[in-house]
Amino acid sequence: HSPALKLGQKLNEGKTKEIYSLVDQPGLVLVQSKNQITAGNAVRKDQMEGKAAIANRTTSCVFKLLQEAGIKTAFVEQHSDTAFIAVHCEMIPIEWVCRRVATGSFLKRNPGVKEGYRFSPLKLEMFFKDDADNDPQWSEEQLLVANFSLAGLAISQCEVDIMNRSTVAIFEILERAWATQNCTLVDMKIEFGVNVTTKEVVLADVVDNDSWRLWPAGDRCQQKDKQVYRDLKEVTPEAMQVVKRNFEWVSEKVKLLLENPASGRVVVLMGSTSDMVHCDKIRKACGSYGVPCVLRVTSAHKGPDETLRIKAEYEGDGVPTVFVAVAGRSNGLGPVISGNTAYPVINCPPITADWGAQDVWSSLRMPSGLGCSTVLSPDAAAQFAAQIFGLGNHLVWSKLRASMLNTWVSLKIADKKLQSCSL
Repeated sequence: HSPALKLGQKLNEGKTKEIYSLVDQPGLVLVQSKNQITAGNAVRKDQMEGKAAIANRTTSCVFKLLQEAGIKTAFVEQHSDTAFIAVHCEMIPIEWVCRRVATGSFLKRNPGVKEGYRFSPLKLEMFFKDDADNDPQWSEEQLLVANFSLAGLAISQCEVDIMNRSTVAIFEILERAWATQNCTLVDMKIEFGVNVTTKEVVLADVVDNDSWRLWPAGDRCQQKDKQVYRDLKEVTPEAMQVVKRNFEWVSEKVKLLLENPASGRVVVLMGSTSDMVHCDKIRKACGSYGVPCVLRVTSAHKGPDETLRIKAEYEGDGVPTVFVAVAGRSNGLGPVISGNTAYPVINCPPITADWGAQDVWSSLRMPSGLGCSTVLSPDAAAQFAAQIFGLGNHLVWSKLRASMLNTWVSLKIADKKLQSCSL
């Protein structure tokens, strides 16, 4: 991407960034970070050399992680050290706060609750963005009666529900990612906007080290986020160096969140190539979760020695594997594999209309000592394999989590559209 972007007018300026329209790219904006760090509604503010680059690096990585998972965001791409390109949004003037561990302002507003109290499910709070009034906490009712309308979209119960759900999913995805670095994501604040082109509600603004509390090993004494700056008795050059080192540490660690931990593998074994179409659906679905998938042809009835040799090949290279057995009529394949491996086996028989009701029992009724499962839908078999890998792979888990959110949101929107037609 050429750094020679033609900037249009400055659309907005906040405490830590400026937003510019792009002359040649309508519908897109440039988000330019500043070297300023602030606390307490800018009661305290300081220049921090290099902060713009650190913040931009952090937010770009976080947005990439969320986008690859399947979360809808305003982020398009990182443009330079200190700026990224985003879709133009009209911002909803609310900060959504999501908490796993009680600390900070929550303790002041809820006397008696001890620091460290864990919220399961997560605790959601809303704050209206109003510097003059110190960002007051709002209830859902206050948000609804405010009757916000952005880019032509009225913010109704439907949109609020979507933002609530999205906030929780986004938190859970980032919480899982940070856990791989042995860091507890304690709480975070995010903002949503309405994409002016598509009229969709998307995660917007930035998510960087000002947005969350991050405690390595769950220990508040080691906190790496902006709280360190907020807590300073007095701002000295030495103190600012500590703050800057923390911010740099986070911007380096956040890159590691994008790295794929040792990925697993699905091995689909089919009785014959007549099952190819069925198996291709499994392979395609595995791809959507970022899980590699291999297809092999072998019959446990006609070549059991070969079946066991193929099984041994995939057991022997140290890659965690889930076997999926695809065999029509009598499924000997799944049970034979399952009885001879400690790896998970999923039967996914291609059921036909004529004999399906009889054939399926060869996948369901097993001798003792066999633990294979049976999932009839090829997409669902791939999803189940992904869920197994998701236990140990945060990137796969994130795709599953985002997919669950997106399904929920699309049902919500379908219902809203239907209601507006019926009225």
